[in-house]
Amino acid sequence: MPTSSNIVRLRAGGVGLLLDVSPDALPRVLHWGADVPGDDPAATAAALVPAVAHSALDEPWPLTVLPGAADGWPGRPAVRGHRAGRGAFPRWSVSGVAVDGPELAVTAAAEGLALDLRLSLEPSGVLVVRVALRNDGATPYVLDGLTPLLPLPGHARELLDLTGRWCRENSPQRSPLHVGIRSRESWRGRPGHDGTPLLVAGTPGFGFGHGEVWAVHVAWSGDAEHVVERVPEGVTVLGGGELVRPLVLAPGASYDAPPLVAAWSDSGLDGLSARLHAYVRARASHPRTPRPLTCNTWEAVYFDHDPARLTDLADRAAAVGVERFVLDDGWFRGRRDDTTALGDWTVDPSVWPDGLHPLVDHVRGLGMQFGLWVEPEMVSPDSDLARAHPDWLLAAPGRIPRSWRHQQVLDLARPEAFAHVLDALDALVGTYDLDALKWDHNRDLHEPVHDGVPGTHAQTHALYRLLDELRARHPRCEIESCASGGARADLGILARTDRVWASDTTDPVERQSIQRWTGLLLPPELVGTHVGAPVSHTTGRASGLPLRLVSSLFGHAGIEWDLTAVPPEDLARLRAWAGLHKELRGLLHTGRTVRADDPGEGLVLHGVVGPRGAVYAYLRLHSGADAVPPRLRLPGLDPARRYHLRLRPEAGELRPSFAVRQPAWLDTGVELTGGVLGRVGVAAPLLAPGQAVVLHVEPR
Repeated sequence: MPTSSNIVRLRAGGVGLLLDVSPDALPRVLHWGADVPGDDPAATAAALVPAVAHSALDEPWPLTVLPGAADGWPGRPAVRGHRAGRGAFPRWSVSGVAVDGPELAVTAAAEGLALDLRLSLEPSGVLVVRVALRNDGATPYVLDGLTPLLPLPGHARELLDLTGRWCRENSPQRSPLHVGIRSRESWRGRPGHDGTPLLVAGTPGFGFGHGEVWAVHVAWSGDAEHVVERVPEGVTVLGGGELVRPLVLAPGASYDAPPLVAAWSDSGLDGLSARLHAYVRARASHPRTPRPLTCNTWEAVYFDHDPARLTDLADRAAAVGVERFVLDDGWFRGRRDDTTALGDWTVDPSVWPDGLHPLVDHVRGLGMQFGLWVEPEMVSPDSDLARAHPDWLLAAPGRIPRSWRHQQVLDLARPEAFAHVLDALDALVGTYDLDALKWDHNRDLHEPVHDGVPGTHAQTHALYRLLDELRARHPRCEIESCASGGARADLGILARTDRVWASDTTDPVERQSIQRWTGLLLPPELVGTHVGAPVSHTTGRASGLPLRLVSSLFGHAGIEWDLTAVPPEDLARLRAWAGLHKELRGLLHTGRTVRADDPGEGLVLHGVVGPRGAVYAYLRLHSGADAVPPRLRLPGLDPARRYHLRLRPEAGELRPSFAVRQPAWLDTGVELTGGVLGRVGVAAPLLAPGQAVVLHVEPR
């Protein structure tokens, strides 16, 4: 039975963590969830000692953060490895325990291994678990996996995770929590379009605004797993880590596991996002608002780089209010399509005889920043680099992995390849004093072999070193993480970049779901959201301008459209939308994201709420059974505060012909309490399919 001297309680942000740090085992999490003020930790711990069933261990076994067979854990061990088949069942001996406010640090040893375990409860209430393992033995240790695990209560009976594909990232799927292992794994060398950023467990039927939920995220940009396991003994655990394939630790070598980021909420998924967004925003490296309104040239010109046309595009972009102009793929030597030239990072003199300086100077003369697209981790077989250094490919000796978008992967863990890429990027950023890089990554890593062994682990660390060194040399240059869209949007890459491109589709209908579920982990200011052309180049769907404008407002907004072909009336609408975004981005990029669970069939309602008010998007994606939709209830407002609600026509207007009469409050607005707006609601506007409006709520 635990004694009072063994019990540690960590508290922060309304979250409590009750631990038993007995010297005979690694820390045991007795409770992770609501902070309960005024309780007696020792008495609580004693009351949580479980019963002992028949045909079981004779004493209650400890569920530690890294449970294994030596603890009596009947599930998959958290630490998996061996020394030539021996030492597979470590029994840890704790050598040090330190508590510093909301952080617990423990050192332990077993089987020639030294362990450093840290549990930090951040001010947001987010729990971060960090584990380092060192081989102090005289022989190599083969690490097969290291997966910290946290307990779930018995009433967490439903799972939510995300899957997807190219141009349809972060699609939700739910399932009951059964006995056994549910493991979401990515073996792609990157998280992948189908990778889940979060694995969520909760009370049955939990939603955005209700239910108790627990979630984990592995902050790692390579192979990873998120896992939940329930055993018949009535214990359920949730955790995750890197998928190791396998990793040999020489004597004296160490392995630092990726941080496991864990969050709890008793107010549904929006409460979960509130904690995670606060945690992300508290980083010293987090980009601050205002985030510059961006124009990216990809969907405007693709590979057809003509200096006169791009200059005209820049003029139009500046005229509608763009603040950053990014030249996408096609600027470097020999790059006329996607089959050649990756790796040859010098400006193509046949297109740009004077280099990029004339365009850069013109863009900056218009008052805009200048950015450039690169894909530094990849190489085209048809490139000078690949012809000169075929041995620099991330591949098994004597064979080449299957081609993907006509490209292969550079082995960045190879010092010569690393130095070459760093020097090329350093020269580009320095020569043009770049404000931004769009850093793309357009294929999975197949047969990734470095120095004769699986190379994904080394490749991911080499990428991190490359980004860190480039940022150290050019701290003013922001970097966007793009991986065929959203295939690498984890907190590991975002520790070194400033935003992600959530998807290669700008189709606003697809983007509604993609952005909604990407926002489960990431706050809006980190997610690129661009206005595309009337007909999506990825889906072929035609969408009206208001729907595209409203969908792009709620993020790090921009434009990805050939403005040289846009009629004057649409340019005027873009200019008004850009002004609205600049007015509201201080709120959009600092407030709390809220999402309505059920605004009505075919309808979507989401918004951002802050001390200075709120802004909501109300959209109809398809028709519903009801001729008149349900009342519009706006989540997240202070029930006791009075607000003025009004329509903002700069982004989306109502179609006069669609209704005989719209609700009267739409003409001049309405002043009501947050309680009425959130719980009672107001009459909803009638929207045609594909129509969207922005609602602005200001405190009185």
